[in-house]
Formats: sequence, C-alpha cells, structure tokens
Amino acid sequence: MSVIRWLLARTIQFFLGSAHERKSDGIAKEKEEGTFEGASAPKARTFEDNYAAAARLLRTRIDRRFPDAYYARLSPGRNSAYDYGQDRALAIDTISVAIAMALRNGATIQQAAEAGAESVGI
Repeated sequence: MSVIRWLLARTIQFFLGSAHERKSDGIAKEKEEGTFEGASAPKARTFEDNYAAAARLLRTRIDRRFPDAYYARLSPGRNSAYDYGQDRALAIDTISVAIAMALRNGATIQQAAEAGAESVGI
C-alpha cells in the first residue's frame, strides 16, 4: 500500500511541479520583456496618477513663487541678471520629495499638494 501512495505522490508532484515551473518561466520571460504586471502594478499606477495630480495642483503656485528664468527676466520687479533656475530646481526637488512621502504615508492628493507647498513655504 505504501508503494502505491509513494507512486501517487510522485506522480502528483511531477505534474504540479511542471505547472509551477511553466508559470515561473512565463513570469520570468514577461519580466525580461518588461510586460509583467504583478499585484503591485495597479498600486504603482495609482501612486503615479496621484503624484501627477498633486503636482498639477501646485503648478501655478510654483510658477508664481519660483519663475522660470526666461519668464523672470520678462517680469517687472524681478532681477533680470539673477538665475532663477537653480532656485526653481531645488524647490521642485523638495516639493517632489514631500509629495511622494505624503502619498506613501496615505495622504490624499490635496493633502500631498499642501505638504509639498509647505515644504518650500508657498
């Protein structure tokens, strides 16, 4: 009787093991091609969408407080010789980190945008 159980267990293991191997090989192939979407893919997409929405909410406030160097030269009351590009880049980096951290901690889009604004004082 134990021989039959052993033979049955080996047969089941052979077929189930082969299916698992095929599935693993398929996933590995999809990952190499860049087409694999696991369980975390929709969450990542949602994070990216939320991040983009929060950044759009802050766009006009960033443009007013940290103008692009070209527009700063044309605007009255701005120093045309000063390079505003570095200030803008630093502000955008700081805002980006604040938005990402807020979203990772479960904040809404509006809360993430406010966290980004507070990080640079706008």
